[in-house]
Amino acid sequence: MQIGNNRVVSLSYTLTINSGEVVDTATAEQPFTFIHGIGMTLPLFETNLQDLKAGDSFEFSIDAANGYGISSEDYKVSIPREVFSGPEVPADILQVGRMVPMQDHEGNPMNGIILGFDDQTVQIDFNHPLADQDLHFKGAIIEVREATQEELNHGHVHGPGGHHH
Repeated sequence: MQIGNNRVVSLSYTLTINSGEVVDTATAEQPFTFIHGIGMTLPLFETNLQDLKAGDSFEFSIDAANGYGISSEDYKVSIPREVFSGPEVPADILQVGRMVPMQDHEGNPMNGIILGFDDQTVQIDFNHPLADQDLHFKGAIIEVREATQEELNHGHVHGPGGHHH
């Protein structure tokens, strides 16, 4: 069966950036499993996998602009330091380079990296950690199957290699 819309794809891969650094992997024992065509991955990731089948290998690159984007100074912000205080906030949360989970004004989750802080503010970078990086994927297709209606309704994979309720 070939990869196409509404099919569950399980694959192994290694993701590197231009420096050669490996930034992510999925193995045959712990594959990356997703429903193709519903927006779970980068659009060009899916485009490059379209029509492959179990046993096929792949190797392709996605430029930064079509991957996680080009970084923007607009995503580097200063937040009042008091946001990082209170009983539910770990006392040691303020560390330069630390990724911190936050929410936007509408409650949507987002992660930021602490760039610095002083007594009044904390400077955080909300650019994706892989912004400005060309992405190089190399891997193999392990399995392709039709998604169940329940998986399509829920928007994620169920069962082995997927999400369990």
